[in-house]
Amino acid sequence: QVQLVESGGGLVQAGGSLRLSCAASGIIFGINAMGWYRQAPGKQRELVAAITRGSSTNYADSVKGRFIISRDNAKNTLYLQMNSLKADDTAVYYCSLTNGANKDYWGQGTQVTVSS
Repeated sequence: QVQLVESGGGLVQAGGSLRLSCAASGIIFGINAMGWYRQAPGKQRELVAAITRGSSTNYADSVKGRFIISRDNAKNTLYLQMNSLKADDTAVYYCSLTNGANKDYWGQGTQVTVSS
């Protein structure tokens, strides 16, 4: 059974930084892609950043130049380095994984709160 466990969320002042981690276990059929999504109160869940098996990355326009997604394949861990945080970045951040059978899995989410 695939498990995704996020950590690293918290409260930070605007302009600060946080690093989110997502540890994956129980993976079957390998990993096609992993990503970070977020959902703010009253809003739909949106893609923040994603990274493919071939290490191609894509970012939401709102975080380009501020956030960096990366993977440690040996540890099956996904990271999101978030810099220059803004109040609009406040949301619950979710880790996602798409395996080689194109099945999607989600973590439980971690709260990020940016105070202005």
